[in-house]
Amino acid sequence: MPRTALIVIDMLNTYEHEDAEALVASVREALPGITSLLENARASESPVVYVNDNFGEWRSHHGEILGAALAGRHKDLVEPIAPDENSLFVVKARHSIFFETPLAYLLGQLRAERLVLCGQVTEQCVLYSALDAHIRHFDVVVADDAVAHIDPDLAAAALRMMSRNMAADVCAVEDVEFDG
Repeated sequence: MPRTALIVIDMLNTYEHEDAEALVASVREALPGITSLLENARASESPVVYVNDNFGEWRSHHGEILGAALAGRHKDLVEPIAPDENSLFVVKARHSIFFETPLAYLLGQLRAERLVLCGQVTEQCVLYSALDAHIRHFDVVVADDAVAHIDPDLAAAALRMMSRNMAADVCAVEDVEFDG
């Protein structure tokens, strides 16, 4: 099995945006799956990489982003999945985890060939990230019970697109394996 990295997308969130309330309910449903993926990846010593929006704060780094999220009104959604001391962190400014970030280089250094994507938002950042991973020849896994959405219909369509058009393995958290 190729070396696998867990990618946690945009989970350090203050939930101070237009679609926050619709998203929060879905994050609550996805949180146990994300937590399970984190536990499994860490237990197998697979790399865990948080890729998070900087929310337009160009001086921000992971400590500031985490601090703002923990100070937000939904810190209960952040605390269980907060990065540990071994987690890696990449700041992004747009939808894709790859767009003008050093992620591809980092994954090359880690010798990762297979990416497990989890986080938010299924029909936006997860979808665009899966496409960019696919065109970079990574094997893509999306744990459908560890991604959160704003619009359930668009999320279902996005998961179908990832499976059909990007050869992503869309599966349940319990079916995701890490190789360490």
